[in-house]
Amino acid sequence: MNKIQFDIKQLVRKNILNLKAYSSARDEFTDFDAKMIFLDANENPYENGVNRYPDPQQKNLKAVLAKQKNISEKNILLGNGSDEVLDLIYRAFCEPGEDNIITLPPTYGMYTVLANINNIEEQQVQLDKDFQPDVEEIFRKVNMNSKVVFICSPNNPSGNLIEQDRIQQILKRFNGVVVIDEAYIDFTDKKSWISAIKEHPNLIVTQTLSKAYGLAGIRLGICYASEEIISVLNKIKPPYNVNELTQQRALQRILEEDKVKNEVKSIIEERAKLQEALSTISFVEKIFFSDANFILARVDDANKRYDQLINMGIVVRNRSTQALCENTLRFTVGTTEENKILIEALKQL
Repeated sequence: MNKIQFDIKQLVRKNILNLKAYSSARDEFTDFDAKMIFLDANENPYENGVNRYPDPQQKNLKAVLAKQKNISEKNILLGNGSDEVLDLIYRAFCEPGEDNIITLPPTYGMYTVLANINNIEEQQVQLDKDFQPDVEEIFRKVNMNSKVVFICSPNNPSGNLIEQDRIQQILKRFNGVVVIDEAYIDFTDKKSWISAIKEHPNLIVTQTLSKAYGLAGIRLGICYASEEIISVLNKIKPPYNVNELTQQRALQRILEEDKVKNEVKSIIEERAKLQEALSTISFVEKIFFSDANFILARVDDANKRYDQLINMGIVVRNRSTQALCENTLRFTVGTTEENKILIEALKQL
């Protein structure tokens, strides 16, 4: 199989390629010294901890991430949640009203929402019964205007990893950008695709601090890609897209490596216990294997069971409207106590 020749200049929208990025005050002068007098950015001069604009390139945060992931800081872009990162990808590579993207349902719903917002056609290729992509069907849908393939692995809502060989085939054959969404990668023992960025210049890997790191409230998404792709995305991101409080809290948390690992370990252990407990529930018909922090289960009547749980004060996710997910509920793995309450509630139904 011949590897495709990826030329980012041929893929980026022409107006983006020629765009002169906005230069903020903190872009023009970066050697911050507290002893200096800053009269360049029209800020309130009275110190309160956040009266100055944040670092637009989040250098301290990227330095730690780069060390942890064994990658260059030039391969990292940070966003206001992963949704901003994904939106930047659409705006960089997809011409509105002309181009299309490929999605693999059932999958994360924001791919479709962002396609609609950006007026980009969505080509859907349904996963097979094992929630794996049909590679040949994907390439039957690909045409000259196909710019991005979105792969969620571990997948949401099914929870499974996408097989490595299938992703490799797509990376090698697709003459466009392949985005691997690894929001749940910390809950599996398989390695991230970040290590393959040098080998595949068309690869973008997205991660988040919302799941394993427990920072959903601060909204921080991470993008790993080639320097060429990161430089394009940097041109179009808002100048101060990651605020100072988010940067500080994220830096504090990612330095707590042992604490995060212990929490993830506990979640994985609780996931196994929850899966075993769900197998004892009479109306649970199938439990899908999960490499994420949730479990998808098929039940006899998802709408009925969802409403019953709501009435008992327990909120789960009804995924029945998605492809291949008829009568399914998605259970996030909670604390030991929360999981016990869930199982007792299910036994009472």
